[in-house]
Order: sequence, then structure tokens, then C-alpha cells
Amino acid sequence: MPAQRRGLSPDPIPGKPKRDETIRKGTETLTYYENVFIARQDISQPQAEALGEAFAKVVTDLGGKVTKREYWGLRNLAFRIKKNRKGHYLLLNIDGPAAAVHEMERQMRINEDVVRYLTVRVDELEEGPSAMMRARDQRDERPERGERFGGRFGGERERGDRDRPRRPRGDEGGAGKDAGVGNGGDL
Repeated sequence: MPAQRRGLSPDPIPGKPKRDETIRKGTETLTYYENVFIARQDISQPQAEALGEAFAKVVTDLGGKVTKREYWGLRNLAFRIKKNRKGHYLLLNIDGPAAAVHEMERQMRINEDVVRYLTVRVDELEEGPSAMMRARDQRDERPERGERFGGRFGGERERGDRDRPRRPRGDEGGAGKDAGVGNGGDL
């Protein structure tokens, strides 16, 4: 009988898939991942998209596939990261083995144009545009600020208080002690 270390069992739950494996469609062991990475603000949009293509190629070379690739644009960062205030955001949806994702992350750590990355294992990949792209579409469909209220800075919109006559100001009709605001007048 082989000696076991204290407190560790050889197989905690027999028959349960390992941490990075999900059994799907027979004996195939692939997992779904979402990866978002931020590229430096100094590079152009085509260069940022080329980075996404390069990382997708790493995954496909190791037996996985990238089902979706989205460029979210140049966005402000919440705080400075490696002297950058902005970054190009890219999303990759990956269907592949854990080894392919680890190699892609290793390449991201080496690449100096990648500021940050995050890879999350998911139960299923999202079909259609991501939440960020849907929010961008909704933002584009909204009317401009001036169009909503009829002019620049709100213009002549109905405020609901125009049915009453305006009270005279302190410098208009009736200058003196009784005129003006804060004198205890009637409201």
C-alpha cells in the first residue's frame, strides 16, 4: 500500500471531472473559456486586432477553437496600469483544452503590448454579441442630448411650473426692503 500524505485523499470525488475538464459529447474533454485582454493605448486598432488573431492562432494550433472575437474599442481605465490611462479591450470566446489556454496566457504575459488579461471558465459560451457590444448599440440608438430636449442645454423644454406668473426679482419692480428672496414673503 503506497504511503499517503496527511490530510490529502487521492481522489476527492470519484467520477467527477477534474477542475479544467468538462465532459461533453462522449469522450471529448474540452472546456469553454472567456478571455478579455487589454492592449496598450499606444498601438493602433489594427495592431490590437492582430494581437487577438495571434492569440487565437495559439489556441487553434493546440487543438482549440476561438468561436467569437470582439474588439470593444479604446476605453478609459479605472486607474493607471503600467503608465496607461486607456487601453484596447478585446474578447475571445474559446472552446479548447486547458493546455491551449495556459499557453495563450503565457504568451500574453510575455507580450509587452498586453497590459492585463483575465480568463474565466464558463459553462456555455454566449451566442450573439456580448453585453458590452449590446450596450454600445443601445448607446448609439439614443438621441443626442440636444435632440431630446429641443436645443442645446435643454432649451425650451416644458418644466411644469410655467402655469404660474413669475414673481418679481429684487432688482425688478418694487425695489426696497420688501422685494427679493428670503424676506418671509408669501409662497
